[in-house]
Amino acid sequence: QVQLVESGGGLVQAGGSLRLSCAASGVSFSRTLMGWHRQAPGKQRELVAVIGTGGSGNYADPVKGRFTISRDNAKNMVYLQMNSLKAEDTAVYYCSAVLGTTTYWGQGTQVTVSS
Repeated sequence: QVQLVESGGGLVQAGGSLRLSCAASGVSFSRTLMGWHRQAPGKQRELVAVIGTGGSGNYADPVKGRFTISRDNAKNMVYLQMNSLKAEDTAVYYCSAVLGTTTYWGQGTQVTVSS
């Protein structure tokens, strides 16, 4: 059974930083494409960043240069370092794991950026 548990969200002032963590279980982690998505109130869920099995990350344009995705295969963990946060980054952030044609989701962690 795939389980993804996010942590690290919270309230931060604009310009600040947060680091999100996601603990994965029930998957062959080192072979799994992992990602972070977010959903703001009244908006659709959108991709933030993905990281391949080789450790290379790809980012949505709004977060390029500010966010960094990383993974620790020994710990089955994926991280999202968020710097220079803006009010528009406020959202629930979800960890994802892609297995074949199925995407699994965590329960989400709230990030609120005050301006």
